[in-house]
Amino acid sequence: MTDEAIGRLAARLAAAEETRAPCAPLRDEIAALAAARTPAEIAYAIQDVQTQQRVAAGQRIAGRKIGLTSKAVQAQLGVDSPDFGTLFDVMGVGDGETIPLGALIQPKVEAEIAFVLDRDLTHERHTTADILRATAFAVAAIEVVDSRIAGWNIRLTDTVADNGSSARFVLGTRPVSLAALDLVECTMEMETGGAVVSRGQGAACLGNPVNAAIWLADTMAAAGAPLRAGDVVLTGALGPMAVVSEPGVFTARISGLGSVRASFGKE
Repeated sequence: MTDEAIGRLAARLAAAEETRAPCAPLRDEIAALAAARTPAEIAYAIQDVQTQQRVAAGQRIAGRKIGLTSKAVQAQLGVDSPDFGTLFDVMGVGDGETIPLGALIQPKVEAEIAFVLDRDLTHERHTTADILRATAFAVAAIEVVDSRIAGWNIRLTDTVADNGSSARFVLGTRPVSLAALDLVECTMEMETGGAVVSRGQGAACLGNPVNAAIWLADTMAAAGAPLRAGDVVLTGALGPMAVVSEPGVFTARISGLGSVRASFGKE
């Protein structure tokens, strides 16, 4: 019965994405299923069903995203660790390429640093050195998040089940070695229409984006789906999310990494 219920909840989220009609929160139903497993484990099982369905439909796993890297957001949701979602090739958008708002529900954007790996990360526990050695380069990135839960009325299990509220991601085209970056002190500014909508710095991401990458590498290895060479890792927001309410261009500038643009159109 639990597996059937997990399948039904996964189908509900998939239907919400396909129809662009958000659904009610899932957390109460997830809590009711949590007997032998924790609510978080049930939520990740729902996410995994959707991942398997996407892969079966021909989508390729392009990497992973880390969420809840801000201590303030963790406190808001009553958790003490990040979460993750899966990135698929169809989510990748070119720098400045138009993203149709009609394909999304209630999008927001956040600026991040993306790591692109050139080595597998398969250890039970990873160190800073493992991440530095495995990362081919970093680029500026904008993640487009979009909850399938009505009104962004989410708690941890809602967003985990909903693949970390992921939707699209845009990577900058200036690859930079980690050796050339100050990942703690680097600053971020995101603007649209001449107005700044978000500011932050590398330290906002668990103190250092490398710390977030270590958490993800350990978590994915424990789940039997370790990070692989070629994976994109969105390490977490450097500042507050900004709501996308109309067509326009959001430009994020991260010191040492240049800029990246997420462009939104009506269709």
